[in-house]
Amino acid sequence: MTDLTPLFNWMPPEAPLSRPIQQLNRPYRDANAPATVERGQAGLWRAATFGPAILTTLGLVAAFTDWFSMDGLTWFETALIATIAVTFFWIALSVSTATLGIAALVLRPMRPPPEGPVTAQDVALLVPVYNESPSDVFGNAAAMLAGLATTPNAHRYTLFILSDTRDDAIAVREIRAFFALRAQFPAAAIHYRRRAENTEGKVGNLADWVEHWGGAHAAMLVLDADSLMSARAIVALTDALARDPAAGLIQSFPMLYGACTVFGRVQQFSSRIYGTPLAEGLARWSGREGNYWGHNAIIRSAAFAACAGLPQVRARRGNRMILSHDFVEAGLLRRAGWAVRFLPRIEGSYEEAPPTLIDYILRDRRWCQGNLQHLGLLATRGLHPVSRFHLFSGAMGYLLAPAWFALLIVWALIGNGEQINVIAYFSGLNPQVTWPEMTTTNNLAILIFMYGMLLAPKLIAAGTIHHAGLRLRNLGGLRQFTASLLTEIALSILYAPILMIQQSLAVARSIVGIRVAWTPQTRHGGHYGLRTLAKFHALETLIGILLLAGMWLGLISPWLAPIALSLAAAIALSALSGVDLAAHRWSHRYLGTPETLNAPTIIRRAKTERRRFERLLDAQDTIAAQ
Repeated sequence: MTDLTPLFNWMPPEAPLSRPIQQLNRPYRDANAPATVERGQAGLWRAATFGPAILTTLGLVAAFTDWFSMDGLTWFETALIATIAVTFFWIALSVSTATLGIAALVLRPMRPPPEGPVTAQDVALLVPVYNESPSDVFGNAAAMLAGLATTPNAHRYTLFILSDTRDDAIAVREIRAFFALRAQFPAAAIHYRRRAENTEGKVGNLADWVEHWGGAHAAMLVLDADSLMSARAIVALTDALARDPAAGLIQSFPMLYGACTVFGRVQQFSSRIYGTPLAEGLARWSGREGNYWGHNAIIRSAAFAACAGLPQVRARRGNRMILSHDFVEAGLLRRAGWAVRFLPRIEGSYEEAPPTLIDYILRDRRWCQGNLQHLGLLATRGLHPVSRFHLFSGAMGYLLAPAWFALLIVWALIGNGEQINVIAYFSGLNPQVTWPEMTTTNNLAILIFMYGMLLAPKLIAAGTIHHAGLRLRNLGGLRQFTASLLTEIALSILYAPILMIQQSLAVARSIVGIRVAWTPQTRHGGHYGLRTLAKFHALETLIGILLLAGMWLGLISPWLAPIALSLAAAIALSALSGVDLAAHRWSHRYLGTPETLNAPTIIRRAKTERRRFERLLDAQDTIAAQ
């Protein structure tokens, strides 16, 4: 690669900030952190959230123990009950969190943020990029700068585009877009630099900025390449940090936008309709021990530098960087005495979603690798118990997939009970396991219970959308919303078994040490041929065919048919995930949200700016080629 770095560096004078690397084997407290962090009512919310989840899980364990223990519990049945308990608890916790979130919204409806004088803050808007589309990155930046230029506020904002791009052609377009952006906003402070080496990826990119320029800014608002925030959201986050001197980090709740494909719209609709109660409930019970998702959050620069320098951790093949850095950084900030808050009621924070099932799975593999790494960080000294739970919960989000897969295998092996099952059929011998009696009633009860618990948070949220500030007219009206809701539920049920298998594979890959490379996320509808789809989904398809064959032979419960059909049709469902709904008038409203059907100003402005930058850069490429 040609080193163009010296030509691609337009930064202000350096303002160094010391960033010591943290030691995980001893506690640490920042001398500049507040003496205490107000707890508020988080304890009551935690009891109200975790209590019902624990009690219902214990009730389920008691019911299954009673069912299985007619002839005494075997080791197999004990292990099965334990697996059921673990998987059910996380579902129950989700239901409980959503229910408490609805209660919070009902008790305290959406209100505008508090007003009043705030101390002016000097905030850096940081946009780390890595081989992204320059027109999209700079188009979003232009939309945000335009909004800030017309929104009264007491703060000063400086934009930094922090490039780790390795492709020289993309880097040239970045620099052209940078000069175009500066010409468009001559009064704004806009800077750009490209690192010679992208050491430690995004973590290293942001660390480089903190160490060299962080001292000039009281706070940094970290954005992703696809992040988009309205000026009101940016100012609201800044005001919240200014009003709370104990806060080290304040995370907004990014909504999804810009989805056009079937799978993208499913994610966007799900996030918009079901996400608000879950986010509200999470904000309540996490209190001042919140979490960080790596973007669309404002951070106190000095606190981050002093408390969140990430060390290398031991791995199978030498030391390795911490991958899912955000959870760990939040835990380290709280450990040092700073509050970490989640404010989901700040509206106008957005991000994009992977467009297809395959793109989602590829991103999920990276996240799985990082989240499982958190299990080795649970012993970090001085972490708050809630911070440890965030780390553990992130790992469990992936470990539940193989647990569900194990239960699926057991259900398939049980078949119709002790006399008719897969093992007996192929071996001719009854295995030394006392299978539970699987009558039609039992099979139906399990299926209804399982889907009921998975759908409960969705139905609770859908029935109370008005409490989350949503209006049916912005969802296409009652008929359109009902159709979208039923479509999302149906597609989620169809895609869930496929994701279960793929996440189980991701866990297995991480355990055996197969590393996933850091690659740019696909933002715009990936299109995959039949050969790629067949290769990618071969395992799910095979499992689905085997389950259907077992049903045809009478060895496997026909109540597993919904799961078997989804797996057998994985290739077709994956192809469906990339269909562009926005390409046709008759389908462009399907699974619509306010961001699609009645887009706010910031989204409309960003789309316009993206198109303008694309035309400008294409024209400059044409001139350069002549």
